[in-house]
Amino acid sequence: MNLPDGLTPVADGLHLWSPGHAGTWGYANCLLVTSGEQATLVDTPYDRPMTEALIAAARPVLPAGAAAVRTIVNTHVNGDHTFGNGCFPGAEIIATKASAEHLCHEPSPQQMHFLTHQTPADQPLGWYAREHFGRYEYEGVESVPPTTTFSGRYSLRVADIEAELIEVGPAHSAGDLIVHFPQQRVICAGDVLFADDHPVHWNGPLARIISAAETIVALDPVVVVPGHGPVMGPQDVRDYITYLRELEALVQAHHAAGVPAGEAAADILASGFYDHLGLRERIVILTAVEYRHLDGDESDPDLVRLAAQAADWAYRHHGPGSSG
Repeated sequence: MNLPDGLTPVADGLHLWSPGHAGTWGYANCLLVTSGEQATLVDTPYDRPMTEALIAAARPVLPAGAAAVRTIVNTHVNGDHTFGNGCFPGAEIIATKASAEHLCHEPSPQQMHFLTHQTPADQPLGWYAREHFGRYEYEGVESVPPTTTFSGRYSLRVADIEAELIEVGPAHSAGDLIVHFPQQRVICAGDVLFADDHPVHWNGPLARIISAAETIVALDPVVVVPGHGPVMGPQDVRDYITYLRELEALVQAHHAAGVPAGEAAADILASGFYDHLGLRERIVILTAVEYRHLDGDESDPDLVRLAAQAADWAYRHHGPGSSG
């Protein structure tokens, strides 16, 4: 696993740990905030080895009086942004109330270990899980829940740095938040935004994700840190909104015509929709999620079932014996 051995300055007191790796799942961005003798971390990596690599990379920029990160902000509770929480014993963990309430619907480390080691490797989900999640070490990881929750907005101060936590979910997940640093004009967007790959949004509908992205633009940032991929600028976020609007129109047109969700996703993929982006199979998930809302399904999404649908498409097009 090729991980960064240092943090990249984003603005005064803001340091980015970005594993990169387009075309993969799980390599989430983490932002270290340092000021005075205080340190706060926005999101934690997917497993213990990654988190230990982040901690080692952070040591040179931690304030002299800061022995450890004492506050963690989770932009949402997907495991690739939270499974490292347990590597910071005693830290306050802040998330939205909605995120905390929906934590029980997230695949646990134990479930992820089962998916990557116990499912049949010659079947789509087992093959896909090994391809994209087999690199992570889920054994020994415990899901540590938030200790502080809020709804709406929450003001956080890291010594001299002001941060405003703004709830924008449900969007990508049930309880997304973004972190706005007004002095630095930086926003940490979590998985409301993706760069370089097709996004995956579990909750939706797409209109909610568009609204969240528009909230980011309205705050007039100079730098935006997405949940995955390289740092973005305001125009990149506007381009992302365009992508979402175009996809929304395509999916809704197929739904109005009575086309089943699986066929709709296949049609959109066959059309070459933004095919320069990685992880095209995520279109299957985005389409299925949008159809759930269009059909009035208000139940909690089944993340593993949605992933299995994407895995099936990927297996047929890129798996063993495929012509893709």
